[in-house]
Amino acid sequence: MRRLLFLTTLALSVARAADRPNVLLICVDDLRPELACYGVDYIHSPNIDKLAEAGRLFERHYVQAPTCGASRYTLLTGRYDRKNGGNGALFARAGKLEDPPVHPSLPRFLLDHGYQTVSVGKVSHHPGGRGGSDWDDDTKHEMPGAWSRHLQPTGPWKHPRGIMHGLAHGEIRVKAGDMDLYQAEEGGDEIYPDGLITNTALGELKTLAEDDRPFFLAVGIIRPHLPFGAPKKYLDLYKDTELPPILHPEKPEGKTTWHGSGEFMKYNRWGKDPRKDNDFATEVRRHYAACVSYADAQVGRLMAALEATGELDNTIVLLWGDHGWHLGEHAIWGKHALFEESLRSPLIIRYPDIPQPGKKASGVVETVDIFATLCDLTGLEAPEGLDSRSLMPLIKDPAAEGEAALSYHGGASTLRNDRYRLIAHKNGHSELYDHQADGSETKNLAEKHPDVVKEMRATIKARMKP
Repeated sequence: MRRLLFLTTLALSVARAADRPNVLLICVDDLRPELACYGVDYIHSPNIDKLAEAGRLFERHYVQAPTCGASRYTLLTGRYDRKNGGNGALFARAGKLEDPPVHPSLPRFLLDHGYQTVSVGKVSHHPGGRGGSDWDDDTKHEMPGAWSRHLQPTGPWKHPRGIMHGLAHGEIRVKAGDMDLYQAEEGGDEIYPDGLITNTALGELKTLAEDDRPFFLAVGIIRPHLPFGAPKKYLDLYKDTELPPILHPEKPEGKTTWHGSGEFMKYNRWGKDPRKDNDFATEVRRHYAACVSYADAQVGRLMAALEATGELDNTIVLLWGDHGWHLGEHAIWGKHALFEESLRSPLIIRYPDIPQPGKKASGVVETVDIFATLCDLTGLEAPEGLDSRSLMPLIKDPAAEGEAALSYHGGASTLRNDRYRLIAHKNGHSELYDHQADGSETKNLAEKHPDVVKEMRATIKARMKP
C-alpha cells in the first residue's frame, strides 16, 4: 500500500514539475569566507562577488561539522548526524535506506517530484559519489537512488581518488609526503582537476536545459582543498599583494579542540613549518588564495553557461562552502576544530526577483536549513522528519534574526548564537567565548558565566535528542 501511494503521488508530482524552477547547487571544498564579498579585500573573486550582488549573502553561516563528508551529509539530508559519525555517515546511511526512503535525501526528494538530478564532482563525499578502493565502484553509492546521473571525469588522474588530491597533468597522491603542499603550473584550467569537472558540468547544463523537466544540478569544486594546486595565472594575481597579519596565531591554552594540523603537515613542506616561519606562512596563504580564485573562475564559467542556456531567470543558484579552514589562526593550518574558522563558511542564494538583492543577512544560520529553504523556493512541501528550518525569513528581510547553529566533531559539540560560542566536551568541560566582547575565541569565560553555559548545553542536548 505504501508503495502504491508513493507511485501515485510521484505521478502527480512529475506532472506539476514543469512549472518549478531549476536548482544549481555549487559546493566548494574547504572554502572559508576568504572572498571579497565577505570583506577580504585582497582576494580576487569577481564571479562569486557578482553572485552575491544579485542574491543574498549570509554573513554568519555555520556548517554542522568541520569535515567534508559529515558536513555534506547534513546538506543532503536536512538532518543532524546525531551519532556524530564523521565522514562515514553517508555510507552508514546508504546501507539502511528503504525504497521509497522514509527520510529522502534532497536529490532523491527532488527526483521524486519530477526533477532531473545530476551531480558532477565532489558533492557528497568522494568525487562522483561512489566507494571502493579507487572510489569508482558502481555497486557502492553514497546516496543510492538519488541521482539521475552522478559523474566524475578523471582524465589523466585515472580515477576519482586520483582527482581528489591531484596536482597538474595527472599527478596522483600516493604518499602525501612525496606530494608538494602547493604548486602553480603554467597552463589552462583543465591541467588541474576542477577544469575537467567544470567542463563536464557545462555539458550537463546544456543537456538539462534542452529537457522540459526542471533540473537539480549539483557541482562540486575541489579547490581550495589540499594540496594547493592551481594554474599559475591565479597565483600571479597575488604576486605583489601584501597580506594582512594572521589574527590570534597562538596555540590556545587549556582544553580545546586544537590539533596539530596533521592533514596539512603530512605533505612535502620542504622542511618548513608555517607556525614558525612567517615567510612560509605567507607563501601558503598566497597559494590558498590562488586556489580560491581558481574556484571562483569555475563559478564564473558555470554562471555564464547557465545564462547562455536561457535558464538563468528560471534557476535558483546556491553557493555553499562545506566548512571553513584555519590559515594560522589558533596555530592551526586546516579544519577539524570547533573554532569559528573551522565552522564558518560562505552561503549565497540567488534567484530571480529576490527581495533587496545584494543586501547581506547577518543572522546566524546553519547548513541543515538549506533543505527546507530549497523546498520553499521550489514550491514543494518539505518532507517530515527534517531538522531543517527555512531561511526564507532572512531572504525576504536580510535584517531578520537567525537562530543558533549547532556543530559537532569528535568528542565535543558547539553552539553558536548571536553573541556566544559554547564548546561542550563530553567530559563536562566547557569553553565559552563572547563574540560581542572579543571575536578571537581565545578567552574562555565559562567559569564567569555558568548560567549561559547551562542554558546553551541544554539547547545542544535538546537539538541532538533522537
